[in-house]
Amino acid sequence: MTDEPTFEELQRELEDIVTRLERGDVAVDDAIALFRRGEVLYKTCVERLQGAELRIEELTAEEPLS
Repeated sequence: MTDEPTFEELQRELEDIVTRLERGDVAVDDAIALFRRGEVLYKTCVERLQGAELRIEELTAEEPLS
């Protein structure tokens, strides 16, 4: 098993960051740090989704057509 967070955990953290930033009650320096963290989370989520999509395409390509 891996210590890497799951896609769902990353997505939840990203959603929390968006919520905090949308509230607008975060100090500017904190908002910048949250925004940067959000960018990293977003990129990681996109990479994971693309990887999953590729695996699904590979699996469905291997299935014989009936």
